[in-house]
Amino acid sequence: MQDLVSAINSVIWSPALVWLLLGAGLLFSMLTRFVQARLFREMIRLLFSSKESDEGISSFQALAVSLSGRVGTGNIAGVAAAIGFGGPSAVFWMWVVAFLGASTAYIEAALGQIYKEVDVGQFRGGPAYYFEKTLGQKWYAWLFAIATILATGLLLPTVQSNAIGNAAELAFGGETTFETVLGTVSLAKLVAGSAVVVMLGFIIFGGVKRIAHFTQIVVPFMALTYIAMALFVIAINIDKLPDVIGLIFSDIFSPMAMFGGAIFWGVKRGVYSNEAGQGTAPHAASASEVEHPAQQGLVQAFSVYVDTLFVCSATAFMILITGAYNIQPEALNGDFVVQNLPIDTIIDSPAFTQLALESVLGSFGKIFVAISLFFFAFTTLLAYYYIAETNVAYIRRSLRVPGEITALKIALLCAVFYGAVREASLAWGLGDIGVGLMAWLNVVGILLLFIVGQPALRALKDYEAQRRAGVTNYTFEPDKLGIRNAEFWLQRRD
Repeated sequence: MQDLVSAINSVIWSPALVWLLLGAGLLFSMLTRFVQARLFREMIRLLFSSKESDEGISSFQALAVSLSGRVGTGNIAGVAAAIGFGGPSAVFWMWVVAFLGASTAYIEAALGQIYKEVDVGQFRGGPAYYFEKTLGQKWYAWLFAIATILATGLLLPTVQSNAIGNAAELAFGGETTFETVLGTVSLAKLVAGSAVVVMLGFIIFGGVKRIAHFTQIVVPFMALTYIAMALFVIAINIDKLPDVIGLIFSDIFSPMAMFGGAIFWGVKRGVYSNEAGQGTAPHAASASEVEHPAQQGLVQAFSVYVDTLFVCSATAFMILITGAYNIQPEALNGDFVVQNLPIDTIIDSPAFTQLALESVLGSFGKIFVAISLFFFAFTTLLAYYYIAETNVAYIRRSLRVPGEITALKIALLCAVFYGAVREASLAWGLGDIGVGLMAWLNVVGILLLFIVGQPALRALKDYEAQRRAGVTNYTFEPDKLGIRNAEFWLQRRD
């Protein structure tokens, strides 16, 4: 199974996808005149400018739902993997993909808003919806929807729950084990997996409103607490900070970085973490209640900053400043470039982060990371379920299967438990397949949209024109902008 997963990943995650994601981010940055920098203050203002309605959630709730998908295992175990396989300079490339990806996040979120629909009393939208309405190729929209259901309903949840299981085992011990149909499993993993399944089941059976209300409380609290802990670690090691910054910038353009090292892992784990271009965030963005599609696009661009520039950087600095890492490039076939930790320390896991905090706070450090990771990964699982459900709802517009939503919930819960008790390498391999498939389909699709009409760019120009005019109530009239098939906004106007 591991060999098959690795072979598939070698095709999906070829250097072509890495350069495609970077190139798309650069193109959209130039086309929007670097909207992610120009309108940064506007992003902050918009966070609290809308309220939830009967059909939709507020901008802040949509931010929380999308952040719950972005802020997850990738921020702890993913950053560790980027450093462990690509070296400290991979952190720089995570920053690059975040800055450029913020413009991509604007594009895909604005598209989600422009082409959203009302489905059984709630807003629905996402790449499948906007591909059908703009490209006129329903087969491509279906392909994305099926790939997304597979990725967020089955593949990606295994990564989040696996990290929870590994962190629990490292924090509380894995001495007590049981023989199961899935092999030898520690008591810590069994308890952690079972707890996640029970809690997740309770919330996902309550719908998007319950997910939004849960995440708007938990996500800001856990992110701020985690960043505060990182700042504490940095503060007591402040004399080492210049050396850490030097490490990050030491290898950013070397041959190793260019061919499969820092760039590859920085982009790969950067995309896994902030999801810019992957096509997941537009689902939450489409569910929000806003006056103008560009507003939610800007809010989603800001969420990329929160995820990578704040939370991922917090993890990276804790790991590097305490020296709690190994570097084992895949190109060297198992040889270590740096070995500060035992040889059996798993790179694709929260171990680096837990050991970094343990070196400062003792055993409490490992437990703190385990608890943080539980909430990070748990809220990500909620976002994954909502994304998968939205794409099932898209397919249901044309093909109804009795009990499809219930089947999705059961399948996701099974995947969560399976991931919690399995090996990290297999779980990450499955997750990478899911991320890669969605990223290929979404980025290629939105690049094609640039050729056929540029609706997100037209929406941005319209919003900025109204902003310069000093309007207090924004409006969006797609027909006057030459944007077709945006039925929701036409009906709202009429």
